[in-house]
Amino acid sequence: MSKDDFLTSSYDFSLPQELIASYPANPRDSAKLLIYNRQNNEIIHSHFYDFEKYIPKDCALIFNDTKVIKARLFGKKPSGGKLELLLNRPLDANNINVYIRGKVKVGSEICFDDGLIACVQELRDDGSRVVNFTKEDKLLRFEDLLPIIDKIGHIPLPPYIQREDNTDDAKEYQSVFAKQEGAVAAPTASLHFTTEQHKRVCKNYKHAYVTLHVGSGTFKPVEVETITDHPMHSEYYEISDDAKDLLDSDLPILSIGTTSTRTIEFYARNKQIQRGEANLFLHPNNKPLRVNHLLTNFHLPKSTLLMLVASFVGVQKAQELYSEAIDKEYRFYSYGDAMLIL
Repeated sequence: MSKDDFLTSSYDFSLPQELIASYPANPRDSAKLLIYNRQNNEIIHSHFYDFEKYIPKDCALIFNDTKVIKARLFGKKPSGGKLELLLNRPLDANNINVYIRGKVKVGSEICFDDGLIACVQELRDDGSRVVNFTKEDKLLRFEDLLPIIDKIGHIPLPPYIQREDNTDDAKEYQSVFAKQEGAVAAPTASLHFTTEQHKRVCKNYKHAYVTLHVGSGTFKPVEVETITDHPMHSEYYEISDDAKDLLDSDLPILSIGTTSTRTIEFYARNKQIQRGEANLFLHPNNKPLRVNHLLTNFHLPKSTLLMLVASFVGVQKAQELYSEAIDKEYRFYSYGDAMLIL
């Protein structure tokens, strides 16, 4: 690994604005798929509906079954001033880490539709806030909050999708196998699967599910000069028993997405711990130990997700693959196209 591999600037690239996907491919599996084979250095251009053709034999697939919640809430102060709140992650049964657009102090209350009230408990140095929620003077647990925000909240589209969410996003910004509520961002490689294709893949290959509740930290750019100085965000994860069995086996693993990859690799370094907080930062000096193949989207410049891709292929090759994708007008980011690294 060269010194340049540690520099955040090595992970920068220029992307034409028109290649940022604002809407998903329709149908889902019509997205483009770039296949890169590390064994022979071959690049193939295809579409996601042909994904199964490229899955290595005797391979097990690991999916992330997290479900995106309607984490974006619009409310008002008692004085009438408008505020926007984005749920990030629960800290315990009642206290939730959030981001608030608008000025608040400890003790501030924010009123939402359906009688929901948030009270600010703490202002954190990283810009986040800790709040708890009440309704009809009853303190709500996180699981009690979920059905309420499902009615009044909005899908938290990433900031680079420069539009308001619509009714389609509630379905499209969600994998067809999403099950465990708690994410505020989608595991985007999963979005390419149609119900039929997912059933077919699961019928023909060993597979299992992990859960990683993706937080808003996934979009946080690396702002330090040296990547290893970046404070990696933490997210709740859980490894199912079926997934543990596959990960403890000798089968090659194809990880569906960067979130599944971080979960698997955290487990590989912390055996026997099937649930907790994962904060693993994969990069060329901290390479995968268990994942053999990766399905992923195309990510933001200077992001930990691009650095994760580089942990599989190296910085120079990652830049080459991204240049190829830009030349071929692949669509980038959450609603964009996919890449399979073999």
